[in-house]
Amino acid sequence: MKFLIVFVALFAVALAAPADQEAEIVVLKSDVGPESFKYEWKTSDGQAAEAEGKLNNVGSENEAIAVRGSYRFVGDDGQTYEVQYIADENGFQPQGAHLPVAPVA
Repeated sequence: MKFLIVFVALFAVALAAPADQEAEIVVLKSDVGPESFKYEWKTSDGQAAEAEGKLNNVGSENEAIAVRGSYRFVGDDGQTYEVQYIADENGFQPQGAHLPVAPVA
C-alpha cells in the first residue's frame, strides 16, 4: 500500500511539472523595401520584437540608416522585460525600466 501511495504521489508530481515546450511563432510580419523596412514577430512564450528602419540622406556621403524598435522577453526570474531603442548615426540608444541610466556629465 505504501508503494502505491508513493507511486501515485510521484506520478502526480511528474504531471504537475512544467513541460519544456518549444515556443511557436504566433505573429510574423515583414515589409522590406530598397530604402526602408518594417517587421514584427511574437511567440507563444511572450517574446516579441518590432522595428522599422529608414535610409536617411540617400545618395549622399552621409547616408545612414535610422531604426526605431522594441523587443520583449521573459527573464529567468519570470518577469517580462521590454527594451525600446533607437539606432542611428548616434549609435544604439536603448531604454527600459530595468536598464541603468548613466549619470549626467
